[in-house]
Amino acid sequence: MGALRVVTAITAVLLALLLGLITLSIIGYETGLVPFLTGLVVAALPVPVYVMLALWIDRYEAEPAWTLAVAFLWGALVAVFFALIINSFGVRVVGATFGREAASFYGLSVSAPIVEETFKALALFLLFFWKRDEFDGIIDGIVYAAMVGLGFAMTENVKYYADAVAGGRAVGTFVVRGMFAPFAHPLFTSMTGIGLGIASQTARRPVRYLMPLVGLLLAIVLHSSWNTSLYLSQRSDNALLALLMYFAVMVPIFIGVLLTVFFALRREGRVLREHLHAEVACGLLTQEEYERVCTVRGRMAASFEALTRGGFSAWRARMQFHGTASELAFHRNRVVRGYVARDGTEHERDAFYRRQLGELRSRLAEEDTRSSAKFST
Repeated sequence: MGALRVVTAITAVLLALLLGLITLSIIGYETGLVPFLTGLVVAALPVPVYVMLALWIDRYEAEPAWTLAVAFLWGALVAVFFALIINSFGVRVVGATFGREAASFYGLSVSAPIVEETFKALALFLLFFWKRDEFDGIIDGIVYAAMVGLGFAMTENVKYYADAVAGGRAVGTFVVRGMFAPFAHPLFTSMTGIGLGIASQTARRPVRYLMPLVGLLLAIVLHSSWNTSLYLSQRSDNALLALLMYFAVMVPIFIGVLLTVFFALRREGRVLREHLHAEVACGLLTQEEYERVCTVRGRMAASFEALTRGGFSAWRARMQFHGTASELAFHRNRVVRGYVARDGTEHERDAFYRRQLGELRSRLAEEDTRSSAKFST
């Protein structure tokens, strides 16, 4: 069974890479080599910064690197491929039937929002059902949505930047896509992520089934509204409508998502307080450790102290300690809400996290001893 999973994973990765290669080949063929390479570099350079900013919000329980990579690569390789093929085909059909203007409107305002958001959402739905133990709430939904959206935007920007270089519009395109709307795709897809996050936290079946669909619908509507404002601005040669849409709709929604993150983090802090209190009573956590591990500020202070006193090794141990405490609390929260593993290993996982927490605490004590000895000499 293990060998079959490995073969399946390798096959999926190779297929995704093939789809990405085909997409980039199509873009390069349409734009030419030099514009394509320029667009590739400009699109890829800021991505690590955007990714770090998106991951920073996941303060309590960092998602596994491989699931984050799956989400990013799905957006960058798989979703872009199908969106490019389906959108291009639809635009040609509409253009042949109703003319170029109708095809342009259809491609921007109808096809792109529906197709792109649907294929980006597929990654979120797959992670939600396949790795249910890694999808604990709204924060996880937003983080995974951001990864899918950033991957999609990176590959899409290669085409837009390459077309702009070939057409002499590089500066204007970079200002719009690179400075004003770098988080457009993550913002659209975060609607679906929030819907799935709400579904993961509720025990009410109607809400659990409807919220992901409501989130996807909101993602499509928001995406369509933004694209339509761009289309109308381009057609009238007046950027006022796009600017109005940006400042009156996009920016407030972005602020709303940040507020959602803030309140979701407060909720996660309460989850930690509720489910880790017993560890203080049994001596696995001191009261000071409990207070620190249950707040973002406390964790940051503890991590900074570990880094300055004990170096990278102590900092890494402290981060692992925080992560294990979160895993234990969120695992217990899932069990309380009725999300149990099919193999019935809830107690074993609880014991594993507690054992790991004790080992990490001993390791931190050793790091503190070494740090004290170093400072005393």
